[in-house]
Amino acid sequence: MRRYVFSGNINVIRKLSYDVVIVGCGVAALYAALSLDEHLTCALINKEGREESNSIYAQGGIAAVIQNTDNTQHHFQDTLFSGAGLCNEEAVRVLVQEGPSDIEKLIHLRVPFDVDAQGNVQVTREGAHSHNRILHCGGDATGYHLTRTLMDAVSSRKNIAVYDYECLSDVCTDGNGRVNGIITIDTDGIFTFFASANVIIASGGIGRIYRKSTNAYTQTGDGIAAAMRAGAKVENMEFVQFHPTALIHPDKNGRYFLISEALRGEGAVLRNRRWERFMCNAHPMADLAPRDIVTRAIIWEMKNHDLPNVYLDITCKSRSFLENRFPTIYHECLRRDIDIAVDWIPVVPVQHYFMGGIATDLHGQTNIDGLYACGEAANTGVHGANRLASNSLLECLVFGRRCAEHINGSCPSVPAVPCIQPYKDAEAAVDLGTIRSQIRYTMTQKGGIIRNKTNLTEAIATIGAYHDTLQSLPMWSDMRIIMLNMATVSLAVLQAALRREKSVGAHYRSDETKEGTEKK
Repeated sequence: MRRYVFSGNINVIRKLSYDVVIVGCGVAALYAALSLDEHLTCALINKEGREESNSIYAQGGIAAVIQNTDNTQHHFQDTLFSGAGLCNEEAVRVLVQEGPSDIEKLIHLRVPFDVDAQGNVQVTREGAHSHNRILHCGGDATGYHLTRTLMDAVSSRKNIAVYDYECLSDVCTDGNGRVNGIITIDTDGIFTFFASANVIIASGGIGRIYRKSTNAYTQTGDGIAAAMRAGAKVENMEFVQFHPTALIHPDKNGRYFLISEALRGEGAVLRNRRWERFMCNAHPMADLAPRDIVTRAIIWEMKNHDLPNVYLDITCKSRSFLENRFPTIYHECLRRDIDIAVDWIPVVPVQHYFMGGIATDLHGQTNIDGLYACGEAANTGVHGANRLASNSLLECLVFGRRCAEHINGSCPSVPAVPCIQPYKDAEAAVDLGTIRSQIRYTMTQKGGIIRNKTNLTEAIATIGAYHDTLQSLPMWSDMRIIMLNMATVSLAVLQAALRREKSVGAHYRSDETKEGTEKK
């Protein structure tokens, strides 16, 4: 693998120095920045402006134990159940035990959680949770309100500088393999070296390597790919979560609008075109079963009956309830001529979340000294083979803070300028649009919800060829770098999926046999 995509003279590009550099602008990045000691200077880097992240689109809420009727052991067990036995139990205990204190900090920051008539924070239930423990803002606009509140707090901190429209090119290391900064490229093709002894990758997931995704269009695995080129270990790359319910048509940016499983938590049921509730025969928890089970049940229903979609029925609830509890979903559907108070919602499964990523310890540290990861870009071990609903925002908070706390207690050395050997680029005529389309098509058809050895092997050959072509090109534009990143993480997902021969969690092999072996 090509070590650096930047191949120029690093001594002649713009150089900026900070104590900490954070890549991302979602909840994990923002909360990590706010958790740093204020005497540390921090650069917050984002690719497409601070209004575009997966966090800002999060609907469901944050899972945390804040009521006496629940306890952290219940939350712990629910998380392990959804993770299909592959969670890091120590990481899960950290998550569920420390999460409530981070919720208190959010309340102190004036995050506008929904409250009841007595002024107490409301909690609801979602799929695979045994108790009501989901906190939400604006009904179904939790991510928006949380992200905006944290960004406002970041804007008031004099030690934090935000850099918009800077795409991550490389994670840099010195002669001893320690992080000493990152290189970015802006939309004009201008590179910048951000020198720092501490780098936190909080760049989000990989959703846009698939044709159908609820992810922001920035989510092309840039942070994960750059970390891989630097030698960071990745884990659980095969575990890609597909959300069972999204509206059947995307928006102008190709993003599919999520229909939160919180609707099913409030009584919504899935139906086919014969009015039948098909989840009752698929799992004991019926419509509240874990996401991977619901997703596959929908796929089988669509395939067996030649249907383009199924339907989500929430007409058991009143119009006033729906408009107040789910205002974002209610009005978005109404804008598309779907009145959810009387109409069934046409839905299909789409890519939604990524459980794998850069391997970290309980403090967000990777195997590279000075490099940290948190949020969807990281594999902390919390989610195992399948994420429990609304644990993702909680993970962003807990492990984003833990990254910052570990940096606060360290004494980093002054970073040196990295030594980058020129790469022998060979210019060639390439159609980046076609490559992007083919990567996404191949991942959807052969590396998506249902997988098998033949398809995975063919996909690896197809995307591997694109990867080789992209690696040989001079990287003078952000789009070329993004395409290489997409190919890099796509290959990692496919190769991990091929190695794991048995189905588990979100990873489903249709060709599984009793002789199948677990990935070593």
